[in-house]
Amino acid sequence: HVQLVESGGGLVHAGGSLRLSCVASGISRITFSVSTMCWYRQAPGKQRELVASISRRLSTNDADFVKCRITITRDNAKNTVVLQMNSLKPEDTADYYCNALEGLFSWGQGTQVTVSS
Repeated sequence: HVQLVESGGGLVHAGGSLRLSCVASGISRITFSVSTMCWYRQAPGKQRELVASISRRLSTNDADFVKCRITITRDNAKNTVVLQMNSLKPEDTADYYCNALEGLFSWGQGTQVTVSS
């Protein structure tokens, strides 16, 4: 089955940057390349929400709360999707997960992002 492993989280001060990576295994490069891949986040006590997505044609969409502060990219040769986050705010504190659109694959363990004020 598909395994998603997220990394790159950590503790940063407000205004800082982080680069999150997600590697998908147990999936062919073809299947990965045609999947719209997304980053989600879940803050304590809140529901998981969509942060950004990137389609098979590299079309991207960002949630309003991260608009102009993030860049999502993918490397289909490596089954990898990356989320570059800049100008981080305390309200960005959450566990970040990658997955296909609508959470098609099994969820990974996520990577924790903590932004201090």
